[in-house]
Amino acid sequence: MTESPQGLVRTIGRWSLTALMVNSIVGVSIFKLPADLAKNLGGWSPLSCVAAGAGILVIAGCIAEVSSRYEETGGLYLYARDALGRFVGLLVAWMTWLTRIAAPAAAANLIWTYAAKFLPGLESTSGKFLVLIVLMGHLAVFNCLGVKMGKNLSNLFTAIKVGFLVAFVIAGAWALAARPELRVPVALPEVSARTCFETLLLLVYAYGGFEGALFVGGESTNPKRDTPIALLCALAVVCVIYTAVQYVTITTLPDAGSSARPLADAAHRFLGPAGGTAIALAALLSGYGYLSANVLHAPRLTFALAEQGDFPAFLAKVHAKYRTPYVSILVYATLTFVFAMVGDFRWNALLSAVSRLAVYAAMALAVPVLRRRKEGKAQFRLPVPYLFAGLGVLYSAVLASQMGRSEFAVMAVTSVIALANWMVVRKTKAAN
Repeated sequence: MTESPQGLVRTIGRWSLTALMVNSIVGVSIFKLPADLAKNLGGWSPLSCVAAGAGILVIAGCIAEVSSRYEETGGLYLYARDALGRFVGLLVAWMTWLTRIAAPAAAANLIWTYAAKFLPGLESTSGKFLVLIVLMGHLAVFNCLGVKMGKNLSNLFTAIKVGFLVAFVIAGAWALAARPELRVPVALPEVSARTCFETLLLLVYAYGGFEGALFVGGESTNPKRDTPIALLCALAVVCVIYTAVQYVTITTLPDAGSSARPLADAAHRFLGPAGGTAIALAALLSGYGYLSANVLHAPRLTFALAEQGDFPAFLAKVHAKYRTPYVSILVYATLTFVFAMVGDFRWNALLSAVSRLAVYAAMALAVPVLRRRKEGKAQFRLPVPYLFAGLGVLYSAVLASQMGRSEFAVMAVTSVIALANWMVVRKTKAAN
């Protein structure tokens, strides 16, 4: 076990990092996503998972090269600041932090919703408060007590959720082969370009989250070597899972696009009531695992910002005994709780989606900038970096054009906050 220059303990290996990334991507949305895709694209929907995965792979390739230059904690904020300047770094940090609070808050809302189905007494506001305070409170405590405990919790729930989804796919495929009468005719409708882009934007939210695991660079055993491999392996695993789940759902569930719980309804059809209940339970466990991963890695962003002098210094405090950034963990858990309490799933999911594409575009732009500087040797190098960077920016811009006014308004407000933060930091550094 080694210690990073920041005082954090390096205990996260390659496969734990891969599991953390898978856990950060596969949240509760996969238990609702197939209905939305089926509604938009019908029988074409499994292909949309592959297409979106290919687009995200371009972004991941850019991030993989950039990240392979760094060993420090900080993730995308650190990369953007070094490549594009302190203001862009702060803008990326605020956009990323917004995403990393809003997306788990959306998951927390769905956890409460599913919990209320098992315990109807939790449907009230006080029930929601109780579920969220217990949920966020104990996850904060676990992660304050040590990164190893948080890592093990993340690994456990990654295995559970992926296991449930793989079992769903295998059981569905077996049912289709053994009971042909279950097969639902799949329509291939004419789809407009706008609908395709809107669906890809939805999948950006579903595939997003892998970038958050980059914040634990200061606690990874060999981040330059392990991060690119973990990143690409995690996306490949998730793409296969999403595509297979989508195919099984639309071929076993009639009118899948109108279902509120598509996986549970499909499992009920080919496995009976017990199967539907098991998938509902899996949704709860998946959401819990997703939250555990975020409470592990997201506080490292504020830790890194504080270390660089961009956020208040107290956020960089490391616990003397457990060697964890406990203040950042507690602040993050509190804000996630607040967002989940004041907003619903849709509101928080929207906040998460609108900020992600700007961050991806910045990472694509960082590739050629860092290549020209030749600062350090990247341990992962894209074969055609300018093509990847151009495609990454284009992919982000095209999908961003599908956002509405409210989404742009949120981004504008976040940009203003980042600008104010940058001006304060600039003034403080000039005075010193």
